[in-house]
Amino acid sequence: MELRPILSALRRHKLATGLLVLEIAVACAILCNAVFMIRQRLVEMQVHTGLIESGLTWLMTDGVSGDDATPVTERNLAALRGIGGVQSVATVVSLPLANNDMNFNPSMDADGRRRGPNAQLMLGSPGYLQTLGLKLVEGRDFAADEYAGMDVWLPQSSSMIVTRALAERLWPGKDALGQVFWIGKRRFQVIGVVEHMVRGELRGTASEYVALFAARPGSSLSALYVLRTDTASRDRVLREAADKLMALNPQMLINDKGTYTYLRDDYFANDRAMAWLLATVCVALLVVTALGIGGLASFWVAQRRKQIGVRRAIGATRCDILRYFQTENFLIVTGGVVLGMALAYVINLLLMEHYELPRLPVSYFPIGALALWAIGQLAVLGPALRAARVPPVVATRSV
Repeated sequence: MELRPILSALRRHKLATGLLVLEIAVACAILCNAVFMIRQRLVEMQVHTGLIESGLTWLMTDGVSGDDATPVTERNLAALRGIGGVQSVATVVSLPLANNDMNFNPSMDADGRRRGPNAQLMLGSPGYLQTLGLKLVEGRDFAADEYAGMDVWLPQSSSMIVTRALAERLWPGKDALGQVFWIGKRRFQVIGVVEHMVRGELRGTASEYVALFAARPGSSLSALYVLRTDTASRDRVLREAADKLMALNPQMLINDKGTYTYLRDDYFANDRAMAWLLATVCVALLVVTALGIGGLASFWVAQRRKQIGVRRAIGATRCDILRYFQTENFLIVTGGVVLGMALAYVINLLLMEHYELPRLPVSYFPIGALALWAIGQLAVLGPALRAARVPPVVATRSV
């Protein structure tokens, strides 16, 4: 089929064609970026925390202060271990995805002239690596005598365990075991490396910059209890644990409790809502674009009935008429897609600048193009079939 008649017809309808091309361009730009953002949200929601999440439950209390903090907390831990089905229990300062970070910037030398990246300080009582289900890939766990007291917010023990991501960031190409850094004037040495652990709040490439320290239960380590049990028993264990703590500590407040699955779902609630919102916007945008394409095609068919009849009278088949309108639509959509790709790139640059969104991969442009080409061909199919059914006798009628 020659394109000259189609292009000639489009030039006679510049305003309508231009508006439709602009609508398709906007749809393409928004669609590419929205699909990319949905993908980003879904990938982030699948983040591996490093914990064995099944069977993990927690209780957040108002904690214990004063000289009684250590004996009271140790008594509570012993009571929780006695609940049927509890495999291990510990107190920690925070949990991954808990929206609560204790952050620091390590010094790579004693003088503090060379600073490392911001990392999270993770603190727990004896057995907390086992309770959380963290996997050691190098070195060893904390020894019993390394669970010492606290100097304000820093543990007295100089031993620490780091995540693999933090080890590679601080000492690239080197064995992390035995390496040291300073927090203030305190020197800490690596005794082990865990495979994965994320922070209380995800921070892109720094999400796994975590250093783990050991301490005895006390004022700073008496509020958050974490219990490991089997999945089938976790709801019962959670109820019994809350009852046990309240019975032992009548004045204690349990501010929150739940399974780790609940905590994870709560952290990503906004991401899920955003993904659904963007998906709804994409569907609505495609429907509106399809209605625009179909409406304009229907208008042009009604306007060109005599022209179509003349073409039928001089030998054009129904397939020729159908192909004409589909080709015309393909050219319009292609123009919109080309403009939309440029617009999508500009929008992505703005999002990168203001919202720290990664660069839009080139692979998302074909996704938008194919979606709009498919929508365009489906939207024009009905009007094109009506045009193909126009009989040759129409050519002999007056308009």
